[in-house]
Amino acid sequence: GLSHIIPARLLSQANAARSSPRKQPTRAMSEVKNDQRGIHHYSKNTPGVATGTEPYIYAGDKETKIEDYDVVIVGAGLSGAVIARRFAEEQKKKCLIVEKRNHIGGNCFDYIDEETGILMNQYGAHLFFTDHKRVYDFITRFATWKRWEHQVVGHIDGQFVPIPPNITTVNMLCGTQIKTIEEMDKWLAENQVKYDEIKNGEQMAKSRVGEVLYEKVFKHYTYKQWKKTPAEMHPSVLARLPVRNNYDTGYKRRVYQCLPEKGYTEFFVDLLKHELIDVHLNTDFFSLRKQIPKGKTIIYTGPVDYYFASLGHEKLEYRSINFHIERLMNYGFYQPNSVVNYPGPEVDFTRIIEYRHFLNQKTNNTVIVKETTTDKGEPYYPVLNERNMTLFQKYKALADKEEGVHFVGRLANYKYFDMDAAILNALEYFDSHLAEKE
Repeated sequence: GLSHIIPARLLSQANAARSSPRKQPTRAMSEVKNDQRGIHHYSKNTPGVATGTEPYIYAGDKETKIEDYDVVIVGAGLSGAVIARRFAEEQKKKCLIVEKRNHIGGNCFDYIDEETGILMNQYGAHLFFTDHKRVYDFITRFATWKRWEHQVVGHIDGQFVPIPPNITTVNMLCGTQIKTIEEMDKWLAENQVKYDEIKNGEQMAKSRVGEVLYEKVFKHYTYKQWKKTPAEMHPSVLARLPVRNNYDTGYKRRVYQCLPEKGYTEFFVDLLKHELIDVHLNTDFFSLRKQIPKGKTIIYTGPVDYYFASLGHEKLEYRSINFHIERLMNYGFYQPNSVVNYPGPEVDFTRIIEYRHFLNQKTNNTVIVKETTTDKGEPYYPVLNERNMTLFQKYKALADKEEGVHFVGRLANYKYFDMDAAILNALEYFDSHLAEKE
């Protein structure tokens, strides 16, 4: 249903509420400094998680030797899990997935927060969109998915405005009174900056939205996200956000837009449930590598530069995210939408996610997660500038020469994939490189 589409009146109510400070909640449970659990508090029966930090067999038998497997897959995220499933189902090959983290599901991993009972993602909000029927048919084999039309708003100039920018955004931020598609097209034509050739992200953004929206929506957000100005970034990075010439508040327009009813981890539990798929968590591939007999098929879904680290080349650059979790008990909603972006320089975080909005969770509590980006930590986003793209080509040449190892997925290809693209890429890679020829 569309019950969570944000009508303009709700935004204006939220904008009004924002200007009057709200009562503090009964108790805010921020991180307790000495909590052994860290910032993530999994509820007792969270599936797909290792107990402790020692190597942990999530699926399989400790008697099985590494030489008994046909395929070794590095990483239990989307790419690795999809390929394992096809090897097991279609070729009856025995697969071992090794995962250095303590859980299945890669960055899609989610869990129910112990204190609040809210289903939340450990690595930031994950929204599923696709136009590919093949991908949709594949994912619906392993979970029930519910329609969910995602929206984002930005907190700009003290008010909540639709992101991607649409007519409402322009009217709110530029004081215009645009009412029709024709008027919006005219406004865009008058404000878009014309370039003979677009050479960087700043030019890309200005060519699409003009100076004022560039300044308010893109400029500072890009720096907070990447620690590089838009002028230092590849044009493709600033081309990911569309601009609407109407009142559409949808974040993306895709045929299939959905969330897994019981969460992504449950989807992975089902995807990996096969007698020929074994999964070892808290297990580092590089410490096992010497034990893998020559001639085994290896599917590597980790960062390509880690694989070749022993050669001493420069490292590829990634951005990571720090998540700052606040649990607010007996609180109601913190913000008018699941995701609110903060594009301005006045705060250091890029966005706040309030997970209870997703699938309209019934609860009296809320959890908000502020995100700040950093150079240190888990690799999330490849930093697409000239230096890194040139360096990646060196690594790609090495990867192409590496006998018996297939480099698949986001980190191995130094590329930003949405979830559907990661799944489609894994399915198509299997078709062309791993399927048994007729």
